[in-house]
Amino acid sequence: MKYYIVAEVNVTDASWVPEYLAKVNRIVESYGGKYLARTSQLTLVEGDAKPHQTAIIMEFPSKEAAEGFYYSKEYKPQLDARLKGSFGKLYFVAGEDAGKG
Repeated sequence: MKYYIVAEVNVTDASWVPEYLAKVNRIVESYGGKYLARTSQLTLVEGDAKPHQTAIIMEFPSKEAAEGFYYSKEYKPQLDARLKGSFGKLYFVAGEDAGKG
């Protein structure tokens, strides 16, 4: 089953961004992943929370691949830099339709 990483990010210190972008694509691809969206074009349709600066959606072939990427030693320095210079939320999302029956 496909798995997705969905992240909402607010950058507080952009010094990490150039190196992160230069390295993370290769790491994502090495785990079979691909970016479906990386954008600041967000429109809040429901709810009252302020939208985050950036939304990211990545697709992976399996839960193991998504977790493998996120917890990998290759990604760890980039993750640490991102967490130091931003805040937000990140989800692992199963590619299933639980309402289909």
